[in-house]
Amino acid sequence: MGDLRGRIAAKLTEAFAPSRLDVTDESASHAGHAGAPVGGESHFHVLIVAEAFTGKSRLDRQRAVNAALAEELAGPVHALRMTVRSPQEG
Repeated sequence: MGDLRGRIAAKLTEAFAPSRLDVTDESASHAGHAGAPVGGESHFHVLIVAEAFTGKSRLDRQRAVNAALAEELAGPVHALRMTVRSPQEG
């Protein structure tokens, strides 16, 4: 697991105690695009399932993830794609 990928996973685990968390580095599929540095770790997909998202709108869930990763989103992460669910949604 890359350093940044691991840091993202650790922060989301601490913030939401997810029942499922997948952090995928998708940087290779963006190579050559603006904002895609050599070496990757710039574009990620996060799939997170957590009780903390129960009863919250999709926008509120995404805002919560963005807040937890504010430092990464302000710097090394160029793009973050999210799938954010409650356990009832699987």
